[in-house]
Amino acid sequence: SVGSNTLAIDQERFDQNADYNTSNGIFTAPVTGKYQINVQVYLQQVPSNAGYFYIQLITSNDVYTNIADADAFDAEMTYYVLNISCVTDLDANDTAKVIYFQQTGSTTTDIAGGGGSESNTSFGGFLVC
Repeated sequence: SVGSNTLAIDQERFDQNADYNTSNGIFTAPVTGKYQINVQVYLQQVPSNAGYFYIQLITSNDVYTNIADADAFDAEMTYYVLNISCVTDLDANDTAKVIYFQQTGSTTTDIAGGGGSESNTSFGGFLVC
């Protein structure tokens, strides 16, 4: 939707340590280390008059952004995918979350989830070292 929203992905494939909270979308690092985090957000019906839109992975230590300008397209985009993949430093109990932001626009963008074998919008994180 227009404005900024934290994305809470409410289905899990697995969560061995209960580190991801499906109700608020916050991942909490169980131990200090380097974490690989992968985010995919599948958008539908992005209005052509939205100024720009982005996702951000916000951690306790840093912010990672993938941004697009809707003005570059001449019509409403039926499908568009934003991704972030990074290795980030987290201390024990540091957090990570994903937000979506849309600057203006006549309509709101739909974020497609996925059930069963689909993972249209997803968050994944694991300890690398």
